[in-house]
Amino acid sequence: ASILDLHSGALSLGKHFVNLYRYFGDKIHDIFTEEDFALYRDVRQRIQQRIAQVFGISSSSLYLTKPTFFSRMNSTEAKTTHDEYWHPHVDKVTYGSFDYTSLLYLSDYSQDFGGGRFVFLDADSNKTVEPRAGRVSFFTSGSENLHRVEKVHWGTRFAITISFTCDPAHGIGDP
Repeated sequence: ASILDLHSGALSLGKHFVNLYRYFGDKIHDIFTEEDFALYRDVRQRIQQRIAQVFGISSSSLYLTKPTFFSRMNSTEAKTTHDEYWHPHVDKVTYGSFDYTSLLYLSDYSQDFGGGRFVFLDADSNKTVEPRAGRVSFFTSGSENLHRVEKVHWGTRFAITISFTCDPAHGIGDP
């Protein structure tokens, strides 16, 4: 698994992180254009508005929180425990500021990769989300939504995680 935190520029590289923004300096604009960030802001706002609508809260009471990251998962063996994305977890425990988590899938299950489905773990029966490019999944980040991602067996699974908090002290601006 590799992640790129859009706010800090941190890119996981094996057991280490590199800062793309520092590494590329002013040339980062050749990699990420203003149009790219404008698209990100538009998508983030749409997801924020939809979460607010579905959960019956004001969009203005939701604040973007960190980290916001792109993830790339493939069948390469994990190099650190942080790469072991397939373990059950609760986002609020992993990232204390998360109140609502969203995933925008950027690749298709069974076409671009095998495995890698998102699984909500429930005592009665598990619920599985098959990633499709453009599909957005969102949920409350607490213990009511224990989940995991299946190991990717072949190909590459891409997604972006955008999360929100209700605490303005944990809110951040767009990257």
